[in-house]
Amino acid sequence: MASVGGGGSSGSGPARGRLLLVARLLLVLLWIQGARGQDDPLLGTILGMRLASCNKTCGIDSDGIIFVSEGSIVNLRLYGQRLGSISSNLISFTEVDDYKTSHNSTNCPELTKDLVVQKLVNVSRGNTSGMLVVLTKFLRRSENVKLYALCTRAGVDGPWQRWTDKDSLLFMKEEPGRFLPLWVHILLIMVLLVLSGMFSGLNLGLMALDPMELRIVQNCGTEKEKRYARKIEPIRRKGNYLLCSLLLGNVLVNTSLTILLDGLIGSGLMAVASSTVGIVIFGEIVPQALCSRHGLAVGANTISLTKFFMLLTFPLSFPISKLLDFILGQEIGTVYNREKLMEMLKVTEPYNDLVKEELNMIQGALELRTKTVEDIMTQLQDCFMIRSDAILDFNTMSEIMESGYTRIPVFEDEQSNIVDILYVKDLAFVDPDDCTPLKTITRFYNHPVHFVFHDTKLDAMLEEFKKGKSHLAIVQKVNNEGEGDPFYEVLGLVTLEDVIEEIIKSEILDESDMYTDNRSRKRVSEKNKRDFSAFKDTDNELKVKISPQLLLAAHRFLATEVSLFNPSLISEKILLRLLKYPDVIQELKFDEHNRYYSQHYLYTRNKPADYFILILQGKVEVEAGKENMKFETGAFSYYGTMALASTTPDRSPSYPSTLSRSASLSYPDRADGSSSPPMAGSSIQFGSSVLGQYISDFSVRALVDLQYIKITRQQYQNGLLASRMDNCPQFPMDGCTICTESFSEKSELPMVDETTTLLNERNSLLHKTSHESAI
Repeated sequence: MASVGGGGSSGSGPARGRLLLVARLLLVLLWIQGARGQDDPLLGTILGMRLASCNKTCGIDSDGIIFVSEGSIVNLRLYGQRLGSISSNLISFTEVDDYKTSHNSTNCPELTKDLVVQKLVNVSRGNTSGMLVVLTKFLRRSENVKLYALCTRAGVDGPWQRWTDKDSLLFMKEEPGRFLPLWVHILLIMVLLVLSGMFSGLNLGLMALDPMELRIVQNCGTEKEKRYARKIEPIRRKGNYLLCSLLLGNVLVNTSLTILLDGLIGSGLMAVASSTVGIVIFGEIVPQALCSRHGLAVGANTISLTKFFMLLTFPLSFPISKLLDFILGQEIGTVYNREKLMEMLKVTEPYNDLVKEELNMIQGALELRTKTVEDIMTQLQDCFMIRSDAILDFNTMSEIMESGYTRIPVFEDEQSNIVDILYVKDLAFVDPDDCTPLKTITRFYNHPVHFVFHDTKLDAMLEEFKKGKSHLAIVQKVNNEGEGDPFYEVLGLVTLEDVIEEIIKSEILDESDMYTDNRSRKRVSEKNKRDFSAFKDTDNELKVKISPQLLLAAHRFLATEVSLFNPSLISEKILLRLLKYPDVIQELKFDEHNRYYSQHYLYTRNKPADYFILILQGKVEVEAGKENMKFETGAFSYYGTMALASTTPDRSPSYPSTLSRSASLSYPDRADGSSSPPMAGSSIQFGSSVLGQYISDFSVRALVDLQYIKITRQQYQNGLLASRMDNCPQFPMDGCTICTESFSEKSELPMVDETTTLLNERNSLLHKTSHESAI
């Protein structure tokens, strides 16, 4: 321990007695000084010095001596007692020659100006430590290093004494010169920072583009994407080689950047912090965020630089890549199975341009191999089937038509025993009146019955349907439950439509479907279906027996071709009841021996008639006009529409209509809507209406046996009234006047000369015949 007024002596192994003597003498001296003047402040004592910090290169060498750089600020930590009483002007440094000779003397003959003591700060509360700030100046050009020792003094006017121990020594070394100019140094750091970002971004952008995706982009991308993919794909195919080159380049650039920053800043800690911040922001975050979205474009535009660094790092990266290829195997790329592909389509639905129907179709096609026919079949109890011993009469055929199915299973004894398939088109040449047995048709066509097992996959089922053997299959399974022998159990039916509906994930409805889904049995909304049950035979309802087909044809013809029976005037239900009314359908037996018998005439010229006639079967001769022109007509020709439309004195005006014409000679009405109604007495050109009674100006005579419909004016008026009451059920008879007037306004038709129409049709037929013969 040394006082401020003297340097620390180094006794070499004193004996114990001498140490005790020296200690007693020091105590005596301290007591004497205190006794002389108790008002003097106590003197401070420095015990040691350590290096705290500096703004340039500094440290402690292998001998334990502090070294600092020239032109720097050095903070030295001082240890001692009562350091608060010591000021900075009591501390200085002196230059010494070498470490060995520094022990010889304690004198400070000359203080150095190379080390400037600025201040003593941060003295602790116990005055045992403080921070000494020292400024080092630059050495001369010929000097590389200089050694300095610490000097202290007791007072401002006291002598300087030098410390002789190793802790008081300090080396000042020359600052190493810069290898590059400052602007080149900064430019190189910026280039390395850009290269760091490029390597990091390409590492993410290029390695994220697997070879499979690049081949897809080359085939279905835009022209720019195809061009980019063609540039990248050869390099990306060498995956491990590319990866090693990018990583080696990235590591090389980052380490070089840290070294250059250390040389620029002069502090290792600040260089590490600055390089970390710069690499993270400009070398990782920004380029990876950019390349993750535009990796294809960035990779294609920097492909030349990538190839250069691959060549530059070839000696190290290529052997490593080959080793990785040997250990890890070839890179396959991203491959999606069925489940992953469906999930990818669902997840990317908001971002792709697929509509929901297209997405459902893709999903249905992908699920085709995962489903069986048992999942989509129609249960056996819900199937429409027909017995093998059925008779194809009108009732059976109308039931088949009403079902709406084109392929109908035929069973024998029980529904699970399906023996044949009936196609509706097989009934094209079958007359219900013939009552043909069903077995006759099925044996003639002999359609194969296709059986499949319940666990058949839908893709296999679709392939079977595509072969064209059948579009309907019977689903069965082997039932081995119970004690008996195993047997085939029929579960239901599956059709091509069922498989297609499963692919498109939607129900296919046609005009004859009764259910939207055969499994849920949900009925479709009400459709305009034809009810054939009204045309079935009933016991003793018609005096003249006609086939239901002919009755249906007559009903449809009157409702669509004859304006007076339009559904807006007479409802179809009332018209059917009218046709089934007694004496409406009549027969006429032709007498070959008396061809001009009066009973053969349906209409006679200049004689009153109050009925309408529609020929169903047979042939008639029509005579009309001044020249008594004659021509023959056949089935579905009609006459006497004006007889139904004639006005009676006690009734409201009835409804005029176009004249009758043959079904085979249907021409548009050529009458002017503004033509006036016929006047009485014009029997030559017009049919007359005298006091509401119709008089025909033509004759209609039967040529063969006839079957025809005869509707009187009274029956027609009753039909009109019944239809109006059906349309206005909430009003009484008088209240129906409003509906009647509205129907009258909508259905008003022009009055047309019946004879003229007949003659025009006759001339048109003759002209057509002569034209065909000329050809």
